[in-house]
Amino acid sequence: MTFQDIFKSSFLENVASVSILDMALALTLAFGIGLFIFLVYKKTFSGVMYSSSFGVTLVALTMITTMVILAVTSNVVLSLGMVGALSIVRFRTAIKEPLDIAFLFWSIAVGIVLAAGMIPLAVIGSVVIGVILLVFVNKKSFETPYILVLQCADQASELQAGAFLERNTKRCLVKSKTVRQGLIELNLEVRLNNADTDFVNALCALEGVRSAVLVSYNGDYMG
Repeated sequence: MTFQDIFKSSFLENVASVSILDMALALTLAFGIGLFIFLVYKKTFSGVMYSSSFGVTLVALTMITTMVILAVTSNVVLSLGMVGALSIVRFRTAIKEPLDIAFLFWSIAVGIVLAAGMIPLAVIGSVVIGVILLVFVNKKSFETPYILVLQCADQASELQAGAFLERNTKRCLVKSKTVRQGLIELNLEVRLNNADTDFVNALCALEGVRSAVLVSYNGDYMG
């Protein structure tokens, strides 16, 4: 082994495996599309608490995926090592909204497609996906569902309250019923005839009705 062999390294041979122009173009496009994904996520978010860090994660994930795939496509041996390294990674963060999973996969897919050189597919595909999400996720239902928590003293007051709700609501469906000694508690899904909620005051004034609580609910309903 000569003195020159000591400083000879295959690491330095990989420096020029990906050109500066390719890196700059891929990462710039990844940032732009990642920012578009972030804006779509912000516009379509319908959860309880908005997390700005998750939106920034989408941008970073798009760029990181692009960088990884650029390295993998330039070296077959590196691709095998990358698969082994990523297989030991474990993510413990819980995904609270099912739609967040779609945004994560969207960011990863864009990074992969961009690094593979399929720029039209990444751009046009992202625009189409973004428009679809904006149209369907932001589509509001004309009937806002409510949950009514009703406490009655006996069966007679329960029947009276049920008849009152049938007359003053568009839809009334019992979700659960709890019976205790001297108390009947009902959880009902109701659809209002209009935005007026004054019927709750009249309902609570009925004889035998102890309390009535109306809560708006943004969950998924069938039917």
